[in-house]
Amino acid sequence: MVKTKILGALAAITLLAGCVGTKTETLGDVEPSGSAFTNALFSEYKALAEFEAYEMYDWIDADYFADKAARAAGGEAVEPAVLENWDLPAEHVDELTTARAALVAALNAGATTRKPETAALAQAKFDCWVEQQEENFQPDHIAACKDAFWAAMKELEPQAPAAVIPATYTILFAFDSAVVTDLGMKIIDAAIKEANRTGASFALTGHADRSGSEDYNMKLSLRRAEAARDVLVAKGVEASKISVAARGESEPAVPTADGVREQANRRVEILLQ
Repeated sequence: MVKTKILGALAAITLLAGCVGTKTETLGDVEPSGSAFTNALFSEYKALAEFEAYEMYDWIDADYFADKAARAAGGEAVEPAVLENWDLPAEHVDELTTARAALVAALNAGATTRKPETAALAQAKFDCWVEQQEENFQPDHIAACKDAFWAAMKELEPQAPAAVIPATYTILFAFDSAVVTDLGMKIIDAAIKEANRTGASFALTGHADRSGSEDYNMKLSLRRAEAARDVLVAKGVEASKISVAARGESEPAVPTADGVREQANRRVEILLQ
C-alpha cells in the first residue's frame, strides 16, 4: 500500500485542486441490504473512508475503505485486512498476526450473529490499526485504533454456555510447522482446566492452509493434531480421552485461493465434548 500511496501523491494534489471526487462520495446514498453484521461493517468502513478522505486527504486508503464499505453494503462479509498486502514494520507483524487470528476466531465462533455491531467495530478497528501501523508516523492514531480493537474484542469474549455449545479452543501454527507455540501451550492449559472441571474428552482436528499440495497438507494437518495430542498426554491427559482427525486444507477458517498462506487456517481445533 505504501508504494501505491507514493505513486498517488500527485493525484491527491490534483483532487484537492480540481475538486475531483473519490469513491467515498458515492457512499452517501447507499442503503445497505445485508445482515446486521454486514450493515454494521458498511457503517464502520464508511466512517473510515470519510476520515481518510476528508480529514487526512489520504485518497488511496479512502478508496480502499470505501470499496470495502460498498461490498459490505451489498451483503458481503468482507474479510479483515490481509497482512501480506501491507508493508508493515517487521517488529509489529507478529502482534498484528496474533490479533488477526483472534479476530477471525471470534467471527467464526458466532460473534457476527451474537454481537454484530461489536464484531463489525472490532474488524474495522483492526483494519484501521493495520493502515495506521503501515504509515507508522502517528502514534496517537495507531494507539487509538489498536485500543479500540482490543476493547471490542474483550466484549466478544463471552461464549454461549458449554451446555448449549461444546467448548472449542483453537491453537495456531507457523507456516509449514507442527510445533505447538508458547501461546498454543497456554490455550491447551486452558482447555485442560475446563475439561477437568466438566469431565469432557478431547477431539482434536488438524488443519492446513492452501499453500502446498493437498496430499502434503493432509499429512501436515495430521502432524499438527498429533503434536497437540502429545502435549495433552505430556500434561497428564489420558490418551483414551483424546481423538485425533485431520482435514488438510479442505475446511479453511478463512476461504482463500489455492496457494495462499493464511495463519488462521494453520490450526488445530480442540473440541471438548
